[in-house]
Amino acid sequence: MGLPEKGTLTATMKTTKGTLECELFEDKAPITVANFVGLARGLRPFRDPQKNWVKKPAYDGTTFHRVIKGFMIQGGDPEGTGRGEPGYVIPDEVWPGATHNERGLLCMANRGPNTNGMQFFIMDGSAPHLDRSYTIFGKCGPGSVIEAIADSKVSGDRAIDPVKIEKVTVTRR
Repeated sequence: MGLPEKGTLTATMKTTKGTLECELFEDKAPITVANFVGLARGLRPFRDPQKNWVKKPAYDGTTFHRVIKGFMIQGGDPEGTGRGEPGYVIPDEVWPGATHNERGLLCMANRGPNTNGMQFFIMDGSAPHLDRSYTIFGKCGPGSVIEAIADSKVSGDRAIDPVKIEKVTVTRR
């Protein structure tokens, strides 16, 4: 990944509502973390909205397009519609003891078993019905920033004025 081998792998998401610091669980979800880091750093090719293969930081300039207060905030779609896909899938990494039981958990969005790509969501509450179906690959905070994003005005579950992810950087600390 081109990063130092020692230290906690951390993704910093600068948004228009504040900065999220996300500890990545590379020991529990190594494929998912490598995919996320590769996309965030512009090292992993993906299909853009015009269906061209591109190699650039995938999350910079995207939005939290789906917001359900008390449940989750979803981002990572270059189309901003929830239908964007990277042109490939990665397998689920549902590890023993993984529970969707708290605000801040960073998880992969999917369309069913083994259909993870680039979209992700951050929990805004407990959702045990997601256990064993969605890969948890990190934990983000502070909760005040998640809450600020979850407070976005919505139509259904779509943000009317979506919070922008300005930049994602990955470091070891």
